[in-house]
Amino acid sequence: MSLTTVKDALDIILNNTQDFGTEIIDFEKSLGRVLKENIVADRDFPPFNRVSMDGIAINSEAFKNGQTCFKIEGIQAAGDAQKTLKDSNNCLEAMTGAVLPKNTDAVVQYELLKIENGIATLQTDAIKDFQNIHKKGLDRKQGDILIKQNTKISAAEIGVFATVGKTQVKVAKQPKVMIISTGNELVEVAEKPADFQIRRSNVFTLVAHLNNLNIDAKTAHIQDDKEILIQKIETYLNEFDVLLFSGAVSKGKLDFIPEVLNNLGVKKLFHRVKQRPGKPFWFGKKGTKTVFAFPGNPVSTYVSCLKYFYPWHQKSVGLNLENENKAILAEDFYFKPDLTYFLQVTLKNIEGKLMAIPVSGKGSGDLANLVDADAFLELPDDKSNFTKGEIFPIITYR
Repeated sequence: MSLTTVKDALDIILNNTQDFGTEIIDFEKSLGRVLKENIVADRDFPPFNRVSMDGIAINSEAFKNGQTCFKIEGIQAAGDAQKTLKDSNNCLEAMTGAVLPKNTDAVVQYELLKIENGIATLQTDAIKDFQNIHKKGLDRKQGDILIKQNTKISAAEIGVFATVGKTQVKVAKQPKVMIISTGNELVEVAEKPADFQIRRSNVFTLVAHLNNLNIDAKTAHIQDDKEILIQKIETYLNEFDVLLFSGAVSKGKLDFIPEVLNNLGVKKLFHRVKQRPGKPFWFGKKGTKTVFAFPGNPVSTYVSCLKYFYPWHQKSVGLNLENENKAILAEDFYFKPDLTYFLQVTLKNIEGKLMAIPVSGKGSGDLANLVDADAFLELPDDKSNFTKGEIFPIITYR
């Protein structure tokens, strides 16, 4: 059976993304979601001529006529209705954030004043028109688009929602995802495994990966029994948009997942990718249902989720795919098989250059090794000798 190249596998996956629709949620709960509407200014920003420094508001004509001492009529505080300067030869104290009083057109900060007995004396010989005033509509005009749809919502966007009174926002719906582990050798995290058993861990790394995407995935474990697998997977295909498997996709006698999926009508789009780790990776669809079946070795599951599921999700919810990041190989490296190799590396910024330092591991089953690394350096399948100083794509996870 020929292997699918990493590029072809990713292309196939990206050609099988899906729009899961939209939903309306409270703006306070929208962090990390993808906006599906334009957010427009409901009024000018700022909505009034706003004082930007604490000081006195004056009519600049008085200053131009040679006046330097101004009687204080009162105070224009932030949040108060706009006051009017009654005598153009006087002034009003004005606080940062306040509306500029009527009949004034400049604010002189306290640092340039001497105030005694209710008289403010200027200690400057230059005043500009609209000095220390943030003009109405300078930032945005009413009706301007402030945030475009298909923006990933950060704290900045949430601040804008609040500013324009947008208490609920339309966002991309998340797919309903079930993460499934298989294998008789696996026990629950809280259990003490026998000598021939291990605890379930891949499921929880996948849950954490999906949490980074704001997906609240469900989990399940199925024993290596073909009939039970068929029964439960059929149910999950009906209830969920996406199934993520970890394990049972290789050539072992109990690796039933490809056969079971075929029996359930899931169309295989590829099986086995020209990469290490993660070569047995299986991908397919049944109608609107999508199945990622990753190999069971921990590092295989880990890197495959980052390399394939992440971009699939980004495109599905309407985000532009992130630009490919790159790093410089910090030392010579040799890898003989004709496969794309995801090399575990630590990252270090040296004189402004991102250097990738290989981390020695013990294969795709070495889960603990992931803790010692920061990323995977993607080495191409067309060479074996990789030289210090060469630049390659990098998949970071810290």
